Amino acid sequence: MEKNEITLSFDSEKMEALVFYLKKENISVQSKMDEALRLLYERTVPEPLREYLDAKSAPARPRRPNRPSQPKAAESKPAPASSECGKGDGV
Repeated sequence: MEKNEITLSFDSEKMEALVFYLKKENISVQSKMDEALRLLYERTVPEPLREYLDAKSAPARPRRPNRPSQPKAAESKPAPASSECGKGDGV
């Protein structure tokens, strides 16, 4: 999905203070703004529409290549039962 860039105006002294304190937490203004915009989107746009847009923008899963057909191994037949089995001694 195509991305849009947003430009905001903010007082420079306030921005410097914000950057200073966020830097202490190893967080950027950009990441906080991304998070705030995502939350605004989730609170504002109905879930069915969000799901539709997510499905629409999800990359198509590549199909798995077909397995090469393997020749079936010769089925081993069980050994024939001995004719003496189960019979009494012929002596």
